[in-house]
Amino acid sequence: MSVTTGSVTTRRVVFGFGAHTGVDEAPELLRMVRQADRDGLDLFSLSDHPYIGSRLDAYATIGFLLGRTEHIAGYANVSNLPTRPAPMLSRTVTTLSALSEGRVVLGMGAGGLWERIASMGVERLTPGQAVEAFEEAIVLVRKLAGGGAPVTNHGRYYRVDGVEPAPVAAPPVWTGSVGRRSLAATGRVADGWIPGHAADWLSERYRESRPVIDEAAAAVGRAPEEVRTVFNLPGRITDRPLPATRTPDGTWVGGSVGQWVEELTGAVLEHGAAGFTLFPPGHEAQDDTTLARWARDVAPAVREAVAKERG
Repeated sequence: MSVTTGSVTTRRVVFGFGAHTGVDEAPELLRMVRQADRDGLDLFSLSDHPYIGSRLDAYATIGFLLGRTEHIAGYANVSNLPTRPAPMLSRTVTTLSALSEGRVVLGMGAGGLWERIASMGVERLTPGQAVEAFEEAIVLVRKLAGGGAPVTNHGRYYRVDGVEPAPVAAPPVWTGSVGRRSLAATGRVADGWIPGHAADWLSERYRESRPVIDEAAAAVGRAPEEVRTVFNLPGRITDRPLPATRTPDGTWVGGSVGQWVEELTGAVLEHGAAGFTLFPPGHEAQDDTTLARWARDVAPAVREAVAKERG
């Protein structure tokens, strides 16, 4: 799958970062995203929790940030689908794509914090219903993009009657699927997968989950590699090499630039990783030094190493 967004235009490995969205952090968020844009990062990632009043709305913020940058793409990691009905979500992302010359990715999730979601006046769904609505939504978002004849869709969860599609292609869809049913839906209809709970390429979660996606993709005639894996990856970038870059249970903790480059290059070449979104450990905020090392040192070196190995 090719991502037709700004600097994410080919199948090259993509690098992004996750940012905080507190209302009082807005000036810092803008500054960091603009710096990441200048430093050549591909993506910025914002969480989508509209029931938290102290957070900026993800899509209003993405639109604002895209308007203040030139190359970097933005996405919600992942969109809170139950509070954003698919027809309107399609209008939102195609509008952002048109205004930013394609610098948007659609992150999609079925919804998890249902007590909070229901507090917004949204009808509560069972886990099975939420996954069905999630798959139906992805299909409908695409139907309502790319031009063509008016769309009529009488699904179980979404109904539209003779709605004109936007004359703009739908952005790539990356999901945050965790359960087997949503993983299978990802294999059938999505372009990318963001493993949940910051699971990386050596984790049991990844080893058990990725085959579900691949089998579902193959069952509908898709090549499994069409669904790219983009990892949310917390960790520190240190001045000096660490004695161990993983904890005894195998969790990645980070290391020097060289240790990161070695690890991520192996993830791409040996495990098929397509991209990485850096998050700080715990609930800390991103710091300038780490983000600069990620953008200026780690990302270019990994791309160079991968290109060299692939010839």
